[in-house]
Amino acid sequence: MMLDLLFQISQEFIRMNTREYHRYFIRDVPLKSRLSILVGARGIGKTTLLVQYILKAYQNDPFTRKALYIQADHVSMATQSLYNIAEEFALIGGEILCVDEIHKYKDWAKETKSIYDTLPRLKMIASGSSALEIIKASHDLSRRAIIYRLPGLSFREFSEISSGEKLESIPLKEIFAHHQKHARAITSKMQSHTLPIIDLFRRYLKYGYYPYYLDFTDDPDHSLFYTTLEQSVRASLESDLPSIYPELSGTSIRKIRQLLSVIATSTPFSPDLSRLKRALDIGDERTLKSYLRYLEECGIILSLSRKEFGLKNLERPEKIFLNNPNLLYALNPGVLPNQGNLRETFFLSLVSVKHELCAAKEGDFRIDRRFTIEVGGKSKTTSQIKGMEDAYLAIDDIEVGGGSRIPLWLFGFLY
Repeated sequence: MMLDLLFQISQEFIRMNTREYHRYFIRDVPLKSRLSILVGARGIGKTTLLVQYILKAYQNDPFTRKALYIQADHVSMATQSLYNIAEEFALIGGEILCVDEIHKYKDWAKETKSIYDTLPRLKMIASGSSALEIIKASHDLSRRAIIYRLPGLSFREFSEISSGEKLESIPLKEIFAHHQKHARAITSKMQSHTLPIIDLFRRYLKYGYYPYYLDFTDDPDHSLFYTTLEQSVRASLESDLPSIYPELSGTSIRKIRQLLSVIATSTPFSPDLSRLKRALDIGDERTLKSYLRYLEECGIILSLSRKEFGLKNLERPEKIFLNNPNLLYALNPGVLPNQGNLRETFFLSLVSVKHELCAAKEGDFRIDRRFTIEVGGKSKTTSQIKGMEDAYLAIDDIEVGGGSRIPLWLFGFLY
């Protein structure tokens, strides 16, 4: 009887929450493991991905009984055992069990381990907004689960949604070698839809990273979108963190919020840990580094190290950025972001999805221990990278580049 109710809820949810646009993850990541866990910030599109995965696997049939979607925090789960549901589902021929927000289910790691070990024909895909909780509890699942981090929309994906055009992702080395060809082709396609690429890029920087921007198309000044985003950040700090780390007091959460406020108003932030400790009245450097780690795992900030390898987590970050350009607008309402900061935040946010980045001795970023990138406006010259091997400029406000000058927006086509 309970399984019938869960099927009813699952099928109605799938039917109501399907979206036409499929992100790169559905196309490029097959999720072949028997246990896959998707983590990412709130609002990044994990639920949509679970729904689309089910529909893709079963010919767009929301009423299939081969797959079951469960919201871990749904009222129907309050008195239910996840393991018992999985066992009953497997007995009637169930094949794919999707559990959304799994970290909100008590003892989820323990029961997930039992499901994996005793139900070998059942494939399980779980998601969690709290990367901290997933990572903390996943040690027992380390030999079983594959954890995937889901980023926000790339500029390529935003452009596809805006235009309806199919646009291929471009590998980094291909961008370096043939950026003019690709930039001309893309700008031409966008222009055919009366979408100038620079204007489209400006829109992406303001509100295009989180897929739910599509729910606010009647919000011309994006105020509702920014309010929703700010509330998501607040929920991560005031709800997710205390539930994962009960030892964090109200005072600790307040200090983490103050730390974020300092970072948000001065990014890219070059942290002076001693000064920060004094300003926020934090007892020791280890605690401060823990607070920074919490903010990063929540998908709110990105840290940039000077180290290209080794124990980076033990080092003081060279710079700290907000996680993506949209946050620069949402966390500083009414204040236009510094353009240099906006450009560098975009570059780090998008390129770090598939590549290793660190701070460069000359230039702004070093990629994969080989390439040096200087980010700037269209007046930026090659003087800072002159004579350097594998060095390029990522230039804003240009549609097409030339030589070592590459349009900044094109780095949004990596995924």
